[in-house]
Amino acid sequence: MITTLPEAAARIPVGAEARTIRVTLSPGDPGAPPHRHPGPLFGYVTQGEILFELEGQPPRVLKAGDALFEPGGDVIHYQGANNLPDAQSQLVVTMFAPPGTPVLTVVSAEELAERRHLRVTQP
Repeated sequence: MITTLPEAAARIPVGAEARTIRVTLSPGDPGAPPHRHPGPLFGYVTQGEILFELEGQPPRVLKAGDALFEPGGDVIHYQGANNLPDAQSQLVVTMFAPPGTPVLTVVSAEELAERRHLRVTQP
């Protein structure tokens, strides 16, 4: 199956470099605190299960073999946790970002409070 995201290319910053990153999460690892990335990223879960949540979308569980897209920029990445309490999980992502920018920037508690209306919760 091929999924096409024509709008994704427009989000790549001018002069961006591609960075490929392997993220390994130990059992039950909550992942990074809420953050954002400097540009879009595409990823693939290679092992286990990832609890994945982006601003404006409900949390979802991605399993080995599932792909993901994150637009980067202003969108907050709330969760990227290992959903398994007893096994390692892993994903590989390719991010497009301006050279020299950090891979992620943690979002302040104040900003999270200001934007809480944009977070989608499940019933």
